[in-house]
Amino acid sequence: MSENNSQLSGAQLQEIRTAVLGAAAKAPGALIGLGVLLIILGMVGVAGQVMFSFATISMLGAFLIIGGGLQFAHAIKSHGWKSVGTQMALAVLYIVAGVYTWVYPIPALEAITLWLAAIFFITGFLRLLSAFHHRHFREWFWLVLSSAISILMGVLIMNGYPASSLWLPGLLIAIELLLQGWSLLFLGFAARNFVKNQ
Repeated sequence: MSENNSQLSGAQLQEIRTAVLGAAAKAPGALIGLGVLLIILGMVGVAGQVMFSFATISMLGAFLIIGGGLQFAHAIKSHGWKSVGTQMALAVLYIVAGVYTWVYPIPALEAITLWLAAIFFITGFLRLLSAFHHRHFREWFWLVLSSAISILMGVLIMNGYPASSLWLPGLLIAIELLLQGWSLLFLGFAARNFVKNQ
């Protein structure tokens, strides 16, 4: 295969960029704004790790209780639904789990720490795939770096468990917010540059 055939032409590269960026190219400012917001939230979380951990578990408990209550109310109104009993049981389970996180926040933090380890491994892998899809942009390296850091965070969780459950969830969520913010920020800059060059 000749060197000319192995290289992408300018038109082909433009077409790939259009397909990859899709709707993001139409609103790069929204990506940049969301990226900045996530970075600010991440910085707040890094400054107050324990507070961020307990705030996270309290919010999770609230969402479980609210979600369970809404599901229970829906199940009561759905008289003809075949799975009403199952839906009511799931609703009660959500409510119990939500109350448990409020009454026993430390065991709940230990459980969420394990869950976070899985999330970091998964998001790291997904970012790696995203970096592969965005390899035609200069900014793709930052997605690879973000992916590597996410996977490293998962490894660190498993090494410090369970002693670090009080502060580690808050710190890791803050770092994840920072990484996601930087990813969106660089993707927004790529989209803005793409729009300018058209």
